Amino acid sequence: MQSCELVISISSLACCIAEGKSADEIALLASILSQLGDTLATISAHQALCCPPEDTKK
Repeated sequence: MQSCELVISISSLACCIAEGKSADEIALLASILSQLGDTLATISAHQALCCPPEDTKK
């Protein structure tokens, strides 16, 4: 998938999720999804730093 296709897909998904929701509901969902993304980034960074693949421990 090309970068622009990914952006369009994510934007379309956001529009579908937001449809029929109040501004407060959308804000809450945005906050939840931001926290999810940040937590995934933290897990990834922790694994890269603290848990290198087995073949690099030798």
